[in-house]
Amino acid sequence: MVSSRTALLTSASLLLGRAWAQYSATYLPDTAPETTEEGQTGTNKCGDGFNQTSMCQNAYLNSIDDFCLWAPPQPGADSVIGNTERIEVAWCLKEGYGTRLIPDGAITGAHFVKTPDFVQVTGVGDLTKMNIPAGDTGGELDPHGADGNGNPIGGLVFSSAFGDLQQIHEWTNFMAADQFCFRACNPAGADAPGWCQHIYDVMGCAWNMPANYDAGVFESCDGDSGLQMGVYDGSTFHQGEGATPPAHPVPSSSNCQTTSTVGNSHAISGTSVGATGAATTTTKNAVCLRWQILSDPG
Repeated sequence: MVSSRTALLTSASLLLGRAWAQYSATYLPDTAPETTEEGQTGTNKCGDGFNQTSMCQNAYLNSIDDFCLWAPPQPGADSVIGNTERIEVAWCLKEGYGTRLIPDGAITGAHFVKTPDFVQVTGVGDLTKMNIPAGDTGGELDPHGADGNGNPIGGLVFSSAFGDLQQIHEWTNFMAADQFCFRACNPAGADAPGWCQHIYDVMGCAWNMPANYDAGVFESCDGDSGLQMGVYDGSTFHQGEGATPPAHPVPSSSNCQTTSTVGNSHAISGTSVGATGAATTTTKNAVCLRWQILSDPG
């Protein structure tokens, strides 16, 4: 079978030592086939609602209260991200996508930023509630993988953050037992592959996506794109070659709105689901020049 991503390729070139391809979006959730890649263990035809045993491999990155993360389909000591990267499934805050739901309380801090080149969510939590074993320092998921079929194989990402809902072809997600970061790059941007680089898979969230990772804070901000991961003064660092340079500075952000928490009002334990009270949220304006600095008093 010919890979669907292979069939989408219109041009390929070598840029900054990496091969990448430009292609246009093909699928929406309601037009996706059962599977999009050979060897896929889940499905892209997910329907609606939610199911804690769902094998849906469609993820969404829309807003602070509407995002998904990739995580293992089964619990257990062997379900570290390094072992399960090819078979991860989508876990989402919001029901209606046919995915599993992120249990309330699993996310203890989340920071959503929209820039001209990407949207991203970063944060912390008890991600053992999403089948990631305690102590797992994690790994990276992306649409390429070693063979071009993606990690997870056939995983699709969609977003309405840049306008109408569309498939995002360049994205990167790091997952660990206690931290996450997920970036989806603007298809209309100047260099989506560069802003969603996927060759730094052992460098983790803080190096690839410098941002706010504070617990107890849930915020949505506008932000500057900052600097592309791995690019320093026009030169590209390659993982494992020489001394590792420091992470880039956290980009400036503004127009921040905060909410008290994120969740879906379902009591979830393993594959069991019950109802809870609706989460209470409030918002307020804030200015966040850098998360580690006090807000501008003006």
